[in-house]
Amino acid sequence: MVSPAGNDHQHLPNCTQVHDPPGVFFSLGGYSGNHYHGFADVLIPLFVTSRPFDRQVELLVIDTQPWMVNKVKTIMQALSRFVAFSFCHEYDEVDIDRSKQDGKIHCFSRLVIGLKGRGRKELGISPLETDYTMKDFRQFLRSSYSLRKTRAIKKNPMMNNPQLIIISRKGSRAFTNVNEIAGMATKLGYYVKVVEPDDKTMSESAEMMNSCDVVVGVHGAGLTNMVFLPDNAVVVQVIPLALDWSAKIYYEEPTKEMNLRYLQYKIKKEESSLIGRYSPDHVVFTTPWSFKWEEFRSIYMQNQNVTVDLRRFRPTLVKALELLHD
Repeated sequence: MVSPAGNDHQHLPNCTQVHDPPGVFFSLGGYSGNHYHGFADVLIPLFVTSRPFDRQVELLVIDTQPWMVNKVKTIMQALSRFVAFSFCHEYDEVDIDRSKQDGKIHCFSRLVIGLKGRGRKELGISPLETDYTMKDFRQFLRSSYSLRKTRAIKKNPMMNNPQLIIISRKGSRAFTNVNEIAGMATKLGYYVKVVEPDDKTMSESAEMMNSCDVVVGVHGAGLTNMVFLPDNAVVVQVIPLALDWSAKIYYEEPTKEMNLRYLQYKIKKEESSLIGRYSPDHVVFTTPWSFKWEEFRSIYMQNQNVTVDLRRFRPTLVKALELLHD
């Protein structure tokens, strides 16, 4: 059991242990296992909540799993000298779940319940909550993961080719002609890597993304890794059919506060795998907003892949080069 250590103890049990550092109590449950929600709903709000304590704060984490600890421990250890996971005895200072069973009472002079700014702004920081900005958060990430590249290169014949990463997704919203896209980008002067972020640790993803100048990806959680990009890098979001609204809210708008450049490529129905299952005049193409959420999600988010028209897409990659030159 966790209890506040205040002056009025009349109705409180005696403390088994009093903790000097203040505490921040929060959950890693819900959708936080998803890469986007892990940042938008937990890690960014945790930064806003914990950073003012200058690491002199105890993080009390519940509803998590060992794989999640491995994913976020670098960030949490950069925010706090004291991290207590409810299940993981390797890091425990307070075993929260066990304390409820054995009757131990842990007391804090100050305890923050929940995280500031959660849900206030998609992949961003609301100025209503704090003076911290996404620039501060990105600098914190660079420091935490020892990322060296602070700015995207400018296109110059005397310099190395700009690095372009193509995010390859598994399952839905995947490129079906990723090799052809990579080949075209190489001919335009990019040094190209095709990567699957799901196969990387957070540290590997951070280093990989920080090394590149342009990232290309179909709308999805993999684009969340743009938080690790150097300043002035270019984000190219490929937008599948009917996903314009979420593309704008979740990824286009956040780039404005991250000092990143943004380009988008909206596919035509001929570039969607849905054209192989529905006729061109089907309601799927004419009025996608007529579907209820579960149906919409199934059709457009879970069962749609992209075959990019190379001729149409080429000017977008050329424009990205021009933005690096500016």
